[in-house]
Amino acid sequence: MAAPMFPVNAHRFDPYRTFKFQVIIDGKPVAGLRKMTALKKTTEVAAWRTGGDPSHERKLPGGTKYEPVTLEQGLTHDPVFEKWANLVNNIQGDAAMSLVNFRKDIVINVLNLQGNVAISYKLFRAWVAEFQALPDLDAGTTNTVGIQSIKLEHEGWERDTSVTEPSES
Repeated sequence: MAAPMFPVNAHRFDPYRTFKFQVIIDGKPVAGLRKMTALKKTTEVAAWRTGGDPSHERKLPGGTKYEPVTLEQGLTHDPVFEKWANLVNNIQGDAAMSLVNFRKDIVINVLNLQGNVAISYKLFRAWVAEFQALPDLDAGTTNTVGIQSIKLEHEGWERDTSVTEPSES
């Protein structure tokens, strides 16, 4: 018999949805967050052969690479993306770069339909590798939302196992 998908809410059969989430930067949720790319890691394969058995290739895990994460935010007055990007590189040049504060640990929360944190991940030592302040502007479109984005390089992530399944009524 398979393990229940939701031990606390045994009546639940549907997995969590992807539209209810939040990203916490500097202890505050990002306003107007629209989209986040997937958390993904890839472990390289190290192939080797032994002298006594040259006909069979063995495979071992090698180094692990963490893919960058991109966050998209609706254009608002929230300066969180721009301030963070300016810590890495700004118009005043290298002397203005913050060597202390440009890396941040951030929190990614998946919420249940009631808005409670169901799953949480911590992203370690992230920094802004790419910042898009404004999207393409086009006077011919009236139904488009302005989006700004940051691409984050980081040194890995892990699930926060202290976050447990919330009870649903």
